[in-house]
Amino acid sequence: MSSQKLLIATRNRGKAAEFKEILSGLPVEVIGPDALSAPVPECEEAGSSFYENAKSKAEHWCCHTGLACLADDSGLVVDALDGAPGIYSARFAGENATDQENIQRLLGLLEGIKSSQRSASFHCCLVLSRPGKRPLAFQGICQGLILTEPVGSGGFGYDPVFFYPPLGCSFAQLAPEEKNRVSHRARALQKLRGWLFKHKL
Repeated sequence: MSSQKLLIATRNRGKAAEFKEILSGLPVEVIGPDALSAPVPECEEAGSSFYENAKSKAEHWCCHTGLACLADDSGLVVDALDGAPGIYSARFAGENATDQENIQRLLGLLEGIKSSQRSASFHCCLVLSRPGKRPLAFQGICQGLILTEPVGSGGFGYDPVFFYPPLGCSFAQLAPEEKNRVSHRARALQKLRGWLFKHKL
């Protein structure tokens, strides 16, 4: 195993699993928070963009652990809602909202809007923070449409209502390996993979 360690700075188990899967086979050891001897304090997300939030998380975890840390901020941007929920995607229906509650709020706001006007995109910004080095950002976007009701049982977050036209189904209907080829997070992580093959942490 490589002596280079890359810590995935997230407490979201679904997201951490996606990261580890997509980053497998790299010349670095990808670890999650469960590998740490002490928990990292909570980091407040006070940024006004995906990049600002990801950067603050990555630098926070890097400062507390001394490790190279990878954080992301991602969310759903709905055109008919002027870009909402955006950076508030995880708490769209309230501070401790469940995925189902966030989806229900989204569908309620889009009620009566025809399919041709339900365009949306998932955005992901990854930031790599390393001790004593400038942060690096990698971004990915995936275009789709918002369905009128949830379809599929896989994935997490807004996956059941995000329809991906090239494959003709929702993200929640995709097998994990399929989603990990086309998602916004996958696209950003593939850019990071390319960088990691050419550079040392």
